[in-house]
Amino acid sequence: MASNFHTEASRNTEAKGNDTLERDTLLMHASGRPGKIEVVPTKPLATQRDLSLAYSPGVAFPCLHIARDPSLAYDYTAKGNLVAVISNGTAVLGLGDLGALASKPVMEGKAVLFKRFADVDSIDLEVDTRDVDEFIAAVRYLGPSFGGINLEDIKAPECFIIEQRLRELMPIPVFHDDQHGTAIISAAGLINALDLTGRDISTVKVVVNGAGAAGIACIELAKAMGVRHENVVLCDTKGTIYQGRTEGMNQWKSAHAVPTKARTLAEALDGADVFYGLSVKGAVTPEMVAAMAAKPIIFAMANPDPEITPEEVKAVRSDAIVATGRSDYPNQINNVLGFPYIFRGALDVRASTINDAMKIAAARAIAALAREDVPDEVDAAYSGRRLRYGPDYIIPVPFDPRLIASIPPAVAKAAMDSGVARKPIIDMGAYKRELSARLDPASAGMQTITDVVKANPKRVVFAEGEEEKQIRAAVAFANAGLGHPILLGREDRIRETMKNIGLPAAESLDIINSRISPRTKAYTDMLYARLQRRGALYRDVQRLVNQERNIFGSLMVQSGDADAMVTGLTRNYWQAFEEIKKVIDPTPGELMFGMTVFVVKGKLVFVADTTVMETPTPQQLADIAVQTAHKARQMGHEPRVAMISYSNFGNPSSERSDRVREAVGLLDARKVDFVYDGEMAADVALDPELLSHFPFCRLKAPANVLVMPGLYSAHIASKLLQKLGGTSVIGPILVGLSKPVQITSMDASANDIVNMAVLASYDAVR
Repeated sequence: MASNFHTEASRNTEAKGNDTLERDTLLMHASGRPGKIEVVPTKPLATQRDLSLAYSPGVAFPCLHIARDPSLAYDYTAKGNLVAVISNGTAVLGLGDLGALASKPVMEGKAVLFKRFADVDSIDLEVDTRDVDEFIAAVRYLGPSFGGINLEDIKAPECFIIEQRLRELMPIPVFHDDQHGTAIISAAGLINALDLTGRDISTVKVVVNGAGAAGIACIELAKAMGVRHENVVLCDTKGTIYQGRTEGMNQWKSAHAVPTKARTLAEALDGADVFYGLSVKGAVTPEMVAAMAAKPIIFAMANPDPEITPEEVKAVRSDAIVATGRSDYPNQINNVLGFPYIFRGALDVRASTINDAMKIAAARAIAALAREDVPDEVDAAYSGRRLRYGPDYIIPVPFDPRLIASIPPAVAKAAMDSGVARKPIIDMGAYKRELSARLDPASAGMQTITDVVKANPKRVVFAEGEEEKQIRAAVAFANAGLGHPILLGREDRIRETMKNIGLPAAESLDIINSRISPRTKAYTDMLYARLQRRGALYRDVQRLVNQERNIFGSLMVQSGDADAMVTGLTRNYWQAFEEIKKVIDPTPGELMFGMTVFVVKGKLVFVADTTVMETPTPQQLADIAVQTAHKARQMGHEPRVAMISYSNFGNPSSERSDRVREAVGLLDARKVDFVYDGEMAADVALDPELLSHFPFCRLKAPANVLVMPGLYSAHIASKLLQKLGGTSVIGPILVGLSKPVQITSMDASANDIVNMAVLASYDAVR
């Protein structure tokens, strides 16, 4: 009775959960503007001149140029970044034949995923016919409009015929994601599962249950990657596909028939190494799993419920590696890991098709990414779950920002190597940087600096060396070829932490324990000479050097034993700043302050001072403007400086705005070499329309450097921008220190720490 009660309770809970999901989903789709997509212009249409260029009469010129040279369509139109998502609705999700119109929410969703994950523009097209020839005729003539065609939710075997014929008829990539997307992601998982279980792909025995589009595609790609034909048994609802079988066969099934005595799925799974499930819930029993080979690999990918749950597998086989199609279990076989990035790479080389070489390259790139250390941002997106390469993490997760810089280059290179690319990429390194910048504009802002640092590697102290984030940042810094990291801390603690988080022992890391360093005595003498007339006793200094890693690390940099330092995880900014100042002085003639860089809609805005000076004097405001403008130039941006106040050019006038106005006068007297003006409100500084109300203003374009009137306003504004979202942040960057040291925030991710280490290294290079 208890068992029945719990089963019924579980069903009731599931039903309630589905009711809530249905309600929330319908509300989401209907709220605001119905649906999930809209068309947004990429060029301004604010004036008559704009209109004449975008449309008549000017638009005639690109038309004439394209008529003479059709390849120019990629230069003058959106074709090169536009994919059509096309379906007739005959196999919508796991819901069956719902028809073209009912498939539209799914196709819109697919278009959203293209944009969100790979910055590919997409439009959904629902073709209202079940006739293969009519569907092909409707799609083939759309070629001039798009750079690629993504077929979706078309039932088998028609989908095979449609894709094959459209690939023959159209000179652009045609890709049926239900087939190839699943095949590519599962192949990536297979690569890593084989690695973890010590198997050779050429000898594994594979059973595939489900002879539809996805099942056939999975077999074909696995064979293309090295699985032997005779080692794969395909099953459908009538049993195994064996040589000589006639019932329920077609040409696609027959191609994978093998000489086997097994006639049922259970018989086929006896002793098998790998199971691919692309069928229905409950198709596999615990008894079948128990009969598989040691360390079985089970990909139960039926949607929405797997052939067997991970819990059921683990109950009989603790040595199994399990993947499903569900997001609430580890190792989700999710097509979003594939199609956006595959099309991104294919579009960027103007590929004529997506071939096996490109699919295999994508699978290998996905598999390789899963073996790398996972950024903190990705862990945070998954409720802080520690994602580390192993049986429960063989495939990257969809919100990993590194996917866009990993998969498209592999696909593009494979397209070039296999001869289907019509616009080869010359500089693959630059291409990877451009890809990262599509979804993370901050990376573009850092790229010039990163290139300089790579060319001039420096020794960087990671002061809080026992902290996991600093260890991971130091390893990433070394692996990226950015320089030589030095971790401060106890070696046994650091090595133990590296082992616990799955990081290999890195030979490129130096570990220094301040208590036992041969340099401790010399550092103590150096610091005592500096502090002895500031009330410090020798034993006080000795304690600081032994126990305070910010002090020890600063002394390393000050003495030349290291080139730069990064810290901040275990002290708030002001505490760390005070410790560093005990050792290192400001640059002669400069102020020390904090500058934060915000990346908003692809534009960089430099804001200062966000960390140090509470109420700067006019002289200090002028100094901050000069130094921030210099930093902006170092990062590749010509400064346009706005001296910010709550008033605009004396309206209203007050003592506080007078202070800002006086700073502008000091800049006038200095005859600086950058454009500036003020006092002005932040909205005027950033909005060209508001700026136009002040024709006398020296700024003829929105400001990209904002000098704030005080720490209160700067700090509050910067924290609001960070937490409201939609803004990437670099910094705060410490400016004006005579030696290269940067301080992170206490909640910094490993990636943030790497960025700050790069900035510190850049200062050391200069």
